Amino acid sequence: MFSNFAALDLAALPSTGRGEARIHAVPLVVATAQTLSGYGSVVTDFAAGAVTIVTWPQPGWRRVVAGTGNEGGIVEDRFEMVRRGEIQHAVNHAVGRSYVTGWFADPAVASEAREPSDTSRLLTHEANYHPDGGQIFFPRDGASFVALLARPGDDVTPDDFVAFHCDGSFGIRIDPGTWHQPMFPVGERAAFDDKQGRVHACIAVDFVSEFSCYLEVPLQRK
Repeated sequence: MFSNFAALDLAALPSTGRGEARIHAVPLVVATAQTLSGYGSVVTDFAAGAVTIVTWPQPGWRRVVAGTGNEGGIVEDRFEMVRRGEIQHAVNHAVGRSYVTGWFADPAVASEAREPSDTSRLLTHEANYHPDGGQIFFPRDGASFVALLARPGDDVTPDDFVAFHCDGSFGIRIDPGTWHQPMFPVGERAAFDDKQGRVHACIAVDFVSEFSCYLEVPLQRK
């Protein structure tokens, strides 16, 4: 059974149309080894790609015993992104979770029963990072996608986020601590090979409650 990553009351979402939340436009850049520096790296071979695991932090003055605090191992499976009407869904089979990641209309009134009028961008309400490990996303069908990323640091703001356009010929390794959302497909759906720590923590930023905005993520290059 899949469960939501975070409790999200869809009925209580603030409206962009009524001016209850603003829209913050994220810049779009082409993903290359150079532009991804500080966020992660390009992966050309999923099987050979290694996920970085970080040893648990030392809570006091006594050190973590060598070889411990990093023994959870790696889990692999597919990560599916599916557009249902005006709502973007994610299903992470590796850890058994599913959640809403964005909207192609005003989130307060978006509907799965209505086809979106504009699929060139979507609105998203949050991002998260894993302090104890990285993650690899690799497209299964070679479809292009967009990675929403920000460099590590808890004092993150909407201005720190960048959308990286990937042409589908490679995957992305996200560094531990890098803020991210699941990879957004340019088309209606996409499936990724996913590799991440079997035991991992998530630390999240909620753009709506903290900054009164949704991030507008461009999906198509102009």
